[in-house]
Amino acid sequence: MSQLTILDNYFAEKREKHLEELKKFLSIPSISSLSEHKADMQKGAEWLSDSFKQAGLENIVIDETKGHPVVYADWLHAEDKPTVLIYGHYDVQPVDPLNLWESEPFNPEVRDNKLYARGASDDKGQVFMHVKAVEALLELEGSLPVNVKFLIEGEEEVGSPNLEEYIESNKDKLAADVIVISDTGMQGPGQPAVCYGLRGLCGVQIDVKGAKGDLHSGLYGGGVQNSIHALVSILESFRDEEGTIEVEGFYDNVRPLMEEEREAYAALGFNEDELKQEVGVTELFGEKGYTHLERVWARPTLEINGIFGGFSGEGIKTVLPSEAGAKITCRLVPDQDPEEIVTKLKAHIEKHKPAGVTVKVTEFDKGKPFITPFDHPAIQAAGRSYEKIYAVPTAYTRGGGSIPIVAAFDEILELPVVLMGFGLSTENFHAPNEHFHLENFDKGLRVIGDYYNELSSLSKEELKK
Repeated sequence: MSQLTILDNYFAEKREKHLEELKKFLSIPSISSLSEHKADMQKGAEWLSDSFKQAGLENIVIDETKGHPVVYADWLHAEDKPTVLIYGHYDVQPVDPLNLWESEPFNPEVRDNKLYARGASDDKGQVFMHVKAVEALLELEGSLPVNVKFLIEGEEEVGSPNLEEYIESNKDKLAADVIVISDTGMQGPGQPAVCYGLRGLCGVQIDVKGAKGDLHSGLYGGGVQNSIHALVSILESFRDEEGTIEVEGFYDNVRPLMEEEREAYAALGFNEDELKQEVGVTELFGEKGYTHLERVWARPTLEINGIFGGFSGEGIKTVLPSEAGAKITCRLVPDQDPEEIVTKLKAHIEKHKPAGVTVKVTEFDKGKPFITPFDHPAIQAAGRSYEKIYAVPTAYTRGGGSIPIVAAFDEILELPVVLMGFGLSTENFHAPNEHFHLENFDKGLRVIGDYYNELSSLSKEELKK
């Protein structure tokens, strides 16, 4: 009997038991952003600790941080085999608006082979799968094919403010050969995907100040600078009519797409007409010479997220606004550095500042981009495991969004990162009626179990960058 058949029989037999255990995990309202749930955060950490113990893991500890705790566990008896660091989070988003939920967010319910609860997909369900895959292999074999370390935090949904410091302080404890994260999604129903790159992020607020107060447009219009006009002039200077960013040096360090990547994206058969219909536009827009997927996965952006200033009430108020402002963010790609980009933005703003106003630039969140080459052995091994279970080719994708802590893992621990998720974009994570398709729960358990076996066939040297 093959290893996959043995795993399949095991998970089929244990399915109801596993679902009941997962429901207990999901019933804990571990909302990290709300202080009234501090005790629930501790309860969530303790539940994980108990689950690790039940699975057969060792050296289990709830490590306190300046915020919510980190839960660590390991099993390190696979001599000369790779070590896998598994990262996830047990905190969840708030549930508002509660009236839009069709069932209680912390009273898990299965409907139409979907498990409804806050955290079902993001990220408790996916963390739970890794724990149960380890438990299965230990029960069936008495050992694991690789060494494993779990690092499950309680602050991902609030930006992981204390995790980077924890990683820096525990580099030896967290030393591994590869990091595996299941907190991303598949390409679509029945279409598994390994995400091998994420864009970084930087953001600024631009505040323009003209006269000491709003001025009458009849008395001063045409003779004193209008702050909104000045702001619009600055914003207009950022991009040309085709979306190319005109900040000097912005593209200097952008890593070009490999031809193999462009071919892989084209092979996905992405339908741009369907996207236009989905988002309600007549045309797509973006940097010339790139497809939509290339633009959102592998090219940097500069977007205006909000503009404020002047009078916006009913009717007309004939004034020259004294103040105006805007918020902008940039999505960054390898090898762009957020600090360098912000410096270039400031220089550009100063250069294009109209006469008659002062400009203040305030910096916001920054996160570095991350990439593991998509032909890396750990990435390809994940693809093979997906294909055995889903029986279709694995898609190799990048993510257009940002998960700053992933870049921190990459930079501090200097390890390849494998993002192998089992969620779907339609599962309402962060929204009412979050759910997890149990088809992917069932298949995902088998994929993860097989992936550990796939990794055991790779040497530590092969896994090195």
